[in-house]
Amino acid sequence: MILIKNGFVIDPEKAVMQPSDVVLDDGRIAGIGFYGDNGSYDRVIDAAGCAVAPGLVDVHVHFRDPGLTYKEDIHTGAAAAAAGGYTTVVCMANTKPPVDNKETLRYVIREGEKTGIHVLAAATVTVGMKGQELTDMRALAAAGAAGFTDDGIPLMNEKLVREAMELAAELNLPLSFHEEDPAYIRNNGINHGEVSEQLGIYGSPAEAEDSLVERDCRIALDVSRAAAYGSGAAAAGPSAQMPDLESVIANIQHMSSRTAVESVRRAKAQGARVSAEVTPHHFTLTEEAVLTHGTLAKMNPPLRTEADRQALIAALQDGTIDIIATDHAPHSAVEKGRPLTEAPSGIIGLETALALGITELVEKGYLTLPELIAKMSLNPARLYRLDCGRMRAGAPADIVIFDPKETWTVECFHSRSANSPFLGRTLKGCVKYTICGGNIAYQG
Repeated sequence: MILIKNGFVIDPEKAVMQPSDVVLDDGRIAGIGFYGDNGSYDRVIDAAGCAVAPGLVDVHVHFRDPGLTYKEDIHTGAAAAAAGGYTTVVCMANTKPPVDNKETLRYVIREGEKTGIHVLAAATVTVGMKGQELTDMRALAAAGAAGFTDDGIPLMNEKLVREAMELAAELNLPLSFHEEDPAYIRNNGINHGEVSEQLGIYGSPAEAEDSLVERDCRIALDVSRAAAYGSGAAAAGPSAQMPDLESVIANIQHMSSRTAVESVRRAKAQGARVSAEVTPHHFTLTEEAVLTHGTLAKMNPPLRTEADRQALIAALQDGTIDIIATDHAPHSAVEKGRPLTEAPSGIIGLETALALGITELVEKGYLTLPELIAKMSLNPARLYRLDCGRMRAGAPADIVIFDPKETWTVECFHSRSANSPFLGRTLKGCVKYTICGGNIAYQG
């Protein structure tokens, strides 16, 4: 039994924070209130000056296992997650081999169970991530797939996308979409704009993202309406302010474009069962970062303009974007040391996400701390139909304790890789403890 005393508890469901103690027992939150230390606790944690919140949930991580473990593996990835305050992560399926079969899926789940946090696994939408044939989604769901995604590769076959969404509605599991039409792209990872012109390359225009987001929002709206009529429910959906995340069939990953944001906002207003996520690097940086950080600021979709960045923040504020997810994408120093047009896209993000949210969103007045925690715990948990992400008696004892005012400098990582443009950056918000299932997974 653990007593966490003297902290202020953040309840993302009620959007409040208040001074309280928390008692953890038998893997659950036993009580929230004020408790004296009567000597009956196995451990007492003094959280004075700290926030006590539900453990963070990241629905978009790449742990590179199996097949690419020189970049990261399930154990080093889980250690990085715990250090960042995460108690649950969903691994993407673009491993080698991809998670398009029950054997590989079970391997990821089995290795995840050996870590100190909850490691869930998405399976691919298509066989071999080739975009031609759907996997046996029913069998993969029965084997433990948390959801489905071909993340890293867009799905170009509209008929297949529709079939996948219909199956997702039947299975009540989300699909997550990487939205970049390769027909528009000459050089991935860098926005087509002023910076790419300075560098003498074409890059990746926003149209690549905009076109597929618009298409998939349209399909999701059609499928949502059909599902609603089939169940006898009203065709109209919830507003963007109150996303019905437990029924989402299409999640738009790592949004970067203001036009794509408008497509999601419009689709939600019409009743589409869609959600959207944004990464900390997209709400923090612009294409200018490529001039300073080179390949460490190269990612898919790319960092875009200040107008796009502000649109992403506004979408976080009004609920159009429901979730902050890291797209934690480890690469070796050798790979990132290649020329800009040859280096792989992606950065790590688990260990800096919470601090970037506090520094860039809370401290600047865009979100309150409870609103930030909702985007990083409650909402992603709801999307994947999980009972975590909540701060109430009976909820899982998955907790992050952090000092929202303490500053620290990004210098090293628990991840196997260090490909981050935030190295050397001073941020506000320091994780002190990560507790998962009532056990301490990280202590800073």
